[in-house]
Amino acid sequence: MTASTPGAGLHTQRIADFITGLRYQDIPGAVIERVKLLMLDSFGCALYGTTLPWSRILIDTLSRTDSSDSCAIWGADRRISAPHAALINGSLVQSFELDDVHRVGVLHVGAVTLPPLLAVAELNPGLSGKDLLASAVAGYEIGPRVGMCMGPEHIGQGWHSGATVGVFSAVAGAASALRLTAEQAVHAIGIAGTQSSGLMAAQFGAMVKRMHAGRAAQSGLYGALLAQCGYTGIVDVFENPYGGFCSTFSRSAERFNLEELSKGLGERYETLRIALKFYSCVGSNHTTLDALRSMQQRRPFGPDDVVKIVVHGSQVTMDHVGWKYLPQGLTSAQLNLPYCIATLLLDGDVFVEQFPEDKIADPARMHLADKVEVMEDPAITKRGARYRHMVRVEAHLRDGTYMEETVEAPWGSEDKFASPQQIIDKFRKLTRGQLAEGRAERIIDHVMHAERLPSGATLVRELASAR
Repeated sequence: MTASTPGAGLHTQRIADFITGLRYQDIPGAVIERVKLLMLDSFGCALYGTTLPWSRILIDTLSRTDSSDSCAIWGADRRISAPHAALINGSLVQSFELDDVHRVGVLHVGAVTLPPLLAVAELNPGLSGKDLLASAVAGYEIGPRVGMCMGPEHIGQGWHSGATVGVFSAVAGAASALRLTAEQAVHAIGIAGTQSSGLMAAQFGAMVKRMHAGRAAQSGLYGALLAQCGYTGIVDVFENPYGGFCSTFSRSAERFNLEELSKGLGERYETLRIALKFYSCVGSNHTTLDALRSMQQRRPFGPDDVVKIVVHGSQVTMDHVGWKYLPQGLTSAQLNLPYCIATLLLDGDVFVEQFPEDKIADPARMHLADKVEVMEDPAITKRGARYRHMVRVEAHLRDGTYMEETVEAPWGSEDKFASPQQIIDKFRKLTRGQLAEGRAERIIDHVMHAERLPSGATLVRELASAR
């Protein structure tokens, strides 16, 4: 049995024990296969993101101030220090609202787990492919549990969970890869936790929303590296009633559930409950888009046929994405449900091609978005975090037709998870034109057979260059 860290909180210690004791051979095969697909999806999102304007600003600015060459910036053929690599690569994964989401934990998990983990793989080339996969699972398991502990109210209160909760996925993966002791991991978690921050107001047009995951990835890496060298952190970072993560970020002594932090660790794998996106917008919008597509299959209709669209969803959905659209930037466009509905009806899809800068204030989109009403359905809200994306969509058409569709979870969710081929196809689609011939296929092969790699750094080398 692992010795307890003096003063450590019960759940903090259990998490530390889990991430430091996890080994590849102990993880069910289904979880290993799923984490490979999740990793590949995140890499595709990052490689697509390297050419986006906000990504270029971040890469160029940090490159001017940091001449280190320890770690790769994925897809950019540049190197930089490990903490800045984690910041940039995390921002790249989250750069265009295409990456995974744990719906109940309200967290984009790959964007915060993989950048610090692959930085560690470069710093420690002896980290095998099997160890890389096990450490990824450690990260994919912990962050969502912290999100479930806090509940959807966390984001409703204005915190961006990718930035706040995300540090715990980041530190878990990095601590596992560095082979920290359980006592060191307790301190690493406490160092990462005190760096948590991120404001949801960034969704209204600000480029900085893309950077939140990167900062969480960086903070998690700092936590693991510092703890490895004896630096100490808050040993009861979750449990402390004064200034602990849960009490502070919930502004209460009861609006969180500490049991969710360690319940089922090693038995129930949250990795299997992480969803993938096939629309280039915030996950809260996907069920409505699926509902509209389903209605169009039953009875085709287009933008000119619509009198109004009414979306009934949870309070969190209404607050998060149901606000009146204003042309403040691509971030607000991708996070606004009325705008995304208008985009689907006008263009037939909501993927990367549908979000050029010149469409942010497109009169046709804005006119159609004004015909969308988003309302809270108390019955959906009462169903809790697992059903926070559930919607009941009404379509009122000019010829008097009325249609209704209820969708609990979108395509790509844990309930309707995509096939390996669909995920590989998404990766190829995102990286077409970004990668030299053959490189995409090598990345796919390295990820899908990662357990064969003698060193995780081999995978990073393929990600490192766009050509």
